[in-house]
Amino acid sequence: MRKYYPPVVPLFVPATRPDLIAKAARSGADAIIVDLEDAVPGAEKSSARLAIRTELAGHTVPVIVRVNAVDTPWFDEDLALVRDVQVDGIMLPKTQSPEDVSKVGEDIPVIGLIETARGVASLPSICCSPNLRQLAFGSIDYALDIGCVETRDALLLARLSLVNHSRAFDLPPPLDGITVSVDNEDIIRSDTKYAAQLGFSGKLAIHPKQVRIIDDALHPSEADIVWAELICAADRKSKGAAVLLDGRIIDAPVVKKAKRILQRAHTL
Repeated sequence: MRKYYPPVVPLFVPATRPDLIAKAARSGADAIIVDLEDAVPGAEKSSARLAIRTELAGHTVPVIVRVNAVDTPWFDEDLALVRDVQVDGIMLPKTQSPEDVSKVGEDIPVIGLIETARGVASLPSICCSPNLRQLAFGSIDYALDIGCVETRDALLLARLSLVNHSRAFDLPPPLDGITVSVDNEDIIRSDTKYAAQLGFSGKLAIHPKQVRIIDDALHPSEADIVWAELICAADRKSKGAAVLLDGRIIDAPVVKKAKRILQRAHTL
């Protein structure tokens, strides 16, 4: 099976614009998601596959293809393209069951895009799929499916379900859904920090402008880093025993959180 490296800020590129793939690779995104689903009208699916075929190979940035859902007439040809060009994985929209994931084949890493109530309800079985490598949240489609207004409160349970099941089944933390605003940095930053607070490790980007903002928002603040360094120093001094620091008890879970912050600061 191909090695899968969980992305933090993957950038969508429409398959109708193969000329943008090389540009996306220079955007700072750590993966490219070439979109054969929403970005391509039904009548243009075949021509889009043909157009991107030569553009998918040879990039240092991992390339993932968002195929069409398994119950569409385009899935089989999308899968054939993925197998032929040897990309780094696929994003499977409308993932609702382990049977959906199994139709991809066990040799291709899958990001399961959870976009429906059935998908959320089926997470325990979906997460048992041997080739599932990560979950991602399709917040817009999910809100449409359950008939709610797309607010943080309305989607909180679904988001926490993705985070909880990812942890329970030893998957990397999930990717949060897109922010439709491209130019409003405050909204993009706020959405990203909110997702990170819930336990998401990254966020899907739809425009190169978003990549830097998302990456920066995911990075621990200077205050967080200073706090984490103080905690780790106190832990070393106490040789792992619980200790009082600035009037607060520092024990193993707090130290683990501090180490996680420092690790994130050094890897993002």
